Amino acid sequence: MLANMATKSNKKHSQAFGNYIKTLRMARNIGQRKLAKAIGISPSYLNDIENNNRYPQKKELIKKIAYILEANLDNLYDLAGKAKNKIPPDIPDIIKKSKEIPSLVRTINTYGLTNMEIKEIRRKIEEEHMKAIIIAAGMGNRLMPYTNDLPKCMLEFEGKTLLQRQIDAFKACKVKNIVVIKGYKEEKINYPGIKYHINDNYKNNNILTSLFYAEEEIKGGVIISYSDILFEKQVVERLLESKKDISIVVDIDWKGYYENRKHHPIEEAENVIFDAENNVVEIGKILAKKHDVHGEFIGMMKLTERGSEIFKRHFNRSKKLFWGKPFQRAATFEKAYLTDIIQEMVDLGVSIHCVIIERGWKEIDTVEDYKKAIKTFKN
Repeated sequence: MLANMATKSNKKHSQAFGNYIKTLRMARNIGQRKLAKAIGISPSYLNDIENNNRYPQKKELIKKIAYILEANLDNLYDLAGKAKNKIPPDIPDIIKKSKEIPSLVRTINTYGLTNMEIKEIRRKIEEEHMKAIIIAAGMGNRLMPYTNDLPKCMLEFEGKTLLQRQIDAFKACKVKNIVVIKGYKEEKINYPGIKYHINDNYKNNNILTSLFYAEEEIKGGVIISYSDILFEKQVVERLLESKKDISIVVDIDWKGYYENRKHHPIEEAENVIFDAENNVVEIGKILAKKHDVHGEFIGMMKLTERGSEIFKRHFNRSKKLFWGKPFQRAATFEKAYLTDIIQEMVDLGVSIHCVIIERGWKEIDTVEDYKKAIKTFKN
């Protein structure tokens, strides 16, 4: 009887793994033969996996499945472990890397930590290692003469530069690991405790390509931000609350910013149309008369560990296909904006979540913007 119960339990768990793979494959419109060929197994083997008659024997195979189906690798490992009624297949290698891990597990067991307490420890670890990448390589032509000898992120507002205010806002939210990508007048940016990457071709590329001069930093939990936005720490707090793999900040009270804004007209706003579940449908410089625009992308996004891998994968795929060619709304891939790669991912079925805000930020793109912002600080 106990053996029968165990068999039923194992089958139930294996169904979770097989059904999950099948659901992801079908959602991405990938045929069974095509997926089997991509991961290096026979179609019959994959069919057995999806029908819960077999399960992957090797960790490398699970990695391939996760990569192609853009699945959460940790989740697949967990499901594979449950299917075999064993610990997840990645855990032994993790334990071997540190002699302290078994001790930590025993401590958790000895003191009987609850699931809630363990989740809180994990949350604090993830919070401690969250990183912010600020893209600050551009020339800021529309802010000249103020940017004749300064990057626009170094313009001052009541004694503090724009970049310093961004750094302060991130640190106020416990995001202490900060990376800056600089290019134009890069010697002017030199804050201690900040890691720098240099875009030495800033004259010939744009925000998206500039970001990937720091590709090695895009791992784990990451916030990516334009360098020309002033924002309150509450904006960062709202973004950090999102648990989605890829999240962008969208202001739904955006139109007021464009009143009497002559040098940056409303047609240049990076607008967002999103669905009932707050997932991006369309993003970019969308004509307001043509679409029902829901909000404006402020130039800030967050990636989880899995989100970082998905984002890098789509960038490198698109770069290979479109370098030197038109890409979404950009004349060439090199001149693409962040919104172009977001739209590309959406078109390919990737969910991009909108974190909704109402005000709490300002874009500093023109002399007009700068002068207005200075008056706001003085008032």
